[in-house]
Amino acid sequence: MTPRTRRPERRTEALSRERIVQAAVELLDSTGEAGLTFRALTEHLATGPGAIYWHVKNKGELLAAATDAVVAAALAAGPAGSAGSPPDEIRAVALGLFDAIDEHPWLAPQLATQFSRSSGESVALRIMERVGQPVRALGVPASGQFTATFALVHYILGAAGQNAANRAAVRGLGPGFERDGYIDAVVTTWEALDPGDYPFIRGIAGRVRDHDDRAEFLAGVDLILAGITAVQLPAGRAGGGRP
Repeated sequence: MTPRTRRPERRTEALSRERIVQAAVELLDSTGEAGLTFRALTEHLATGPGAIYWHVKNKGELLAAATDAVVAAALAAGPAGSAGSPPDEIRAVALGLFDAIDEHPWLAPQLATQFSRSSGESVALRIMERVGQPVRALGVPASGQFTATFALVHYILGAAGQNAANRAAVRGLGPGFERDGYIDAVVTTWEALDPGDYPFIRGIAGRVRDHDDRAEFLAGVDLILAGITAVQLPAGRAGGGRP
């Protein structure tokens, strides 16, 4: 009697668009955008390319879906219409995006790409809406809502993206390099600058050595909120919370 040939094990987990996007995020986190290929994705999911193409047409759609999934999770940190004050809602959204971009270094350039598109369902519109609603709830007049919201959005994404770029620069120096050592080297260089040419840079060098990235980021959000309150709101009409 001829023994039966054992068939290779097959995945029992149903392949869904959500699982494909999750796998894409995992690949982006580990290999970056260049490493996200349909071949790598099929190997990661132990499936065939046809099963993936059934759900996602191309790499562009896959990148957009991965960006959308990560941002959706970040925005869930401070749901619109929550009991928090408008400034607290803005801070929650800002920190959610900051942490997401810090955790997923590929996210910042993808968001820049999304903001350059005009899709009616883009992640850019959802970010602006989540910041714009509490800006409006602050009492900012309609004439100032655009400026206030875009100032916040551009600061949040720009500062978070720069923080992610800084961390990538440290990782690029190779094993053994840590943030504190990198910053110490930068500060040492700044302190050696000509005081006549760089009085400001030399003056803040010590502060740079001791700073906390997340705390400084949030301080910047509060600075913009203070400016919005001072410039856009009549006295006594701030929406609560600090500033």
